[in-house]
Amino acid sequence: MSRIDTGLFNAHEHALEREFEVCPLCGSELHILHGKRGQFLGCQSYPGCSYSRPLTHQEVGIIEVMEDQLCPECERPLALKSGRYGIYIGCTGYPECSFIVREEEPETDIACPECRKGQLVARSGRTGKTFYGCNAYPKCKYVVNEPPHAQTCPDCGWKILVEKRIRGELRLICPQRACKYRGEAI
Repeated sequence: MSRIDTGLFNAHEHALEREFEVCPLCGSELHILHGKRGQFLGCQSYPGCSYSRPLTHQEVGIIEVMEDQLCPECERPLALKSGRYGIYIGCTGYPECSFIVREEEPETDIACPECRKGQLVARSGRTGKTFYGCNAYPKCKYVVNEPPHAQTCPDCGWKILVEKRIRGELRLICPQRACKYRGEAI
């Protein structure tokens, strides 16, 4: 077995060279900071200097106009647009016309166990994570984070069970907090 060269671990020989940007207002160093909308560059002299800017520049606007597709509300052409939540199709007449093409939510054939009027549909949150909520929202705000199954809980009688990975095994469990039912591995 070969010996490891201890010279590889000398910090002064392998120090990373970092280039810092300078604040255009006060001349201090800019640092990468983390906020609720993601990473950004902020001045080291904060709160004395409040300069900040986004770490990455996001293009917002029209990418391509689709002349052959007309808006059903105002008859203007539709366009492929880029916004803060990604790419979408919307009317070129915005802000007078606020029509956008929405992706249809795939329905599960599982009735909402809370209101018993709606169906559970797959949706995605701000972070892109999928959850399952009642399509009667906002009247019914029932939500589960795991894929639902139309099986009644044998312990409490709740109308659905959800898939969850427990200790490496996929199981059907009851989504009710008070119920501790854990089914057999699927």
